[in-house]
Amino acid sequence: MTTTLRTLAHGVAVARIMAAAVDAVEPGAAVRRFLRREGDALYAGNTVYDLRMFDRIWITGAGKAGAPMAAAAAAILGDRLAGGVVVVKEGHLDRPGTAPSHTSRDHQPLQPPIRMLEAGHPIPDARGVAAGEQIAALLEGTGERDLVLALISGGGSALLTHPAPGVALDDIQRLTSLLLACGASIEEINTLRRHLDILKGGGLARLAAPATVIALVLSDVVGDPLDVIASGPTVADPTTFADAYGVLERYNLVEHAPLPIVERLQRGICGDVAETPKPGDAALARVHNLVVGSNRLAAEAALAAARAEGFNTLLLTTYLQGEARVAGRLLAAIAREIAVSGQPIARPACVIAGGETTVTLRGDGRGGRNQELALAAALDLVRLPGALVIALATDGGDGPTDAAGAVASQATVERARALGLDAMAMLARNDSYPLFDALEDLLRPGPTQTNVNDLALLIVV
Repeated sequence: MTTTLRTLAHGVAVARIMAAAVDAVEPGAAVRRFLRREGDALYAGNTVYDLRMFDRIWITGAGKAGAPMAAAAAAILGDRLAGGVVVVKEGHLDRPGTAPSHTSRDHQPLQPPIRMLEAGHPIPDARGVAAGEQIAALLEGTGERDLVLALISGGGSALLTHPAPGVALDDIQRLTSLLLACGASIEEINTLRRHLDILKGGGLARLAAPATVIALVLSDVVGDPLDVIASGPTVADPTTFADAYGVLERYNLVEHAPLPIVERLQRGICGDVAETPKPGDAALARVHNLVVGSNRLAAEAALAAARAEGFNTLLLTTYLQGEARVAGRLLAAIAREIAVSGQPIARPACVIAGGETTVTLRGDGRGGRNQELALAAALDLVRLPGALVIALATDGGDGPTDAAGAVASQATVERARALGLDAMAMLARNDSYPLFDALEDLLRPGPTQTNVNDLALLIVV
């Protein structure tokens, strides 16, 4: 718990609200809600599969939640599981072949062994490429009497990496860095990824065909669009090479992007490179996609917990997007309105917003979108006692830091000033992390091994 929360009477309640949100989207529980086996019958949502129709069942997938999802799925499939390959973010495994310690129900060696691999995120690395090659090799060996269970969660776009012919890993790394720095949305970034990688944009399903594929998806994208989550490895791609090239043009990156990437997109526009699978493609005929967890589920759990703590509650949105600093000022403005007029809800108030903001880099500071949102809010919370803005990434990692987010209050700016820190100047250079670190107001839960976007809690008492 942060210094700010420890000094406030409602700090423990806020901590319980945040914990309820994350617990609601625990990946193993999400799998068990949608997947169960009764003898030779496998139930995936409302669909029943006769396991006697399959010779082998495989598990594959990618994402920050991959370890607990794989452990839960393996426990359900039991002796019918032939094996598999799953790649997760570095640090999201207790040890290879085991479930994460916080999901004790599934904390056991995966039998038969599933290769649990780690790779880099958000910038893909050589380990991700090696994992992508192993997944591709597994899928290419499947046939009509194989069943593939694909476990997809946030972070899969970077972790599930198999660059298209002519495109090198360092090209992908360079482009990813450029896109993150210019403030491109996840939808725009993934439009490019789907046209530069053979596993994305329906590519995983294409390689698996004619096997049957069940994809269990833990959504980390606003609105849960299946083609965007992890770059849609098991669904039709609604975008084209022209759309991907358009992203480069929109951010003036055509001259700065690696030449092999620009050339591949241009060849695709001309029809010299095959498009990604589109709706109606035969490769997708035996694919069943299920969203098993989302930001809304986490937000609704937080609302229920807040009501139990005695707060008046409001779910503002699960579509919070745009610049983090703008979103932070918006939440601070709502806090002031609640304090002055009791609108849109009366005190004690807990307003929850979910989604995923972006940060356009203007300086060389250190931080993440949730920390930047909190710092921007802090500037407008001055002289507003009893108000808090708590912003956190549900996966436990906010940008390239060890924090999930931060807590801002009316005292944040003054406390920073007492330490010789200028909050406004630090926001201007995207340097939120050192400020909240000095104040001991960072949220550091460690990897939660789930990922359903971000949550912001606005408290006014």
